[in-house]
Amino acid sequence: MGFKIGEGTHKEGMAQPVHYWVPSISPSGLMIYDADRFPAWQGSFFAGALSGELLVRLEVADGKAVVEERMLEDLEERIRDVRQGPDGLIYLLTDHPEGMLAQAGAG
Repeated sequence: MGFKIGEGTHKEGMAQPVHYWVPSISPSGLMIYDADRFPAWQGSFFAGALSGELLVRLEVADGKAVVEERMLEDLEERIRDVRQGPDGLIYLLTDHPEGMLAQAGAG
């Protein structure tokens, strides 16, 4: 089942992750939403997922992820990057052969 990577899960002087996935979703790209277009999402972390082929929204409070919402699973695309546009929408870059740029939150 693969090779062991690293020297354990803790290292002196290094902070532990606030959130992680087992099995890994292969997170790729991360942004914190701060626009006014979707007020309920302000302060949420958005991460793309390569092997998970989805977009994850996390709400973090007191140093812990308290809400995890999995989005766009039906897109069935490896999400390479996630960005907030100047219009307040969320844009995704996928591994689609034609270089697909998707828009989340539009509607």
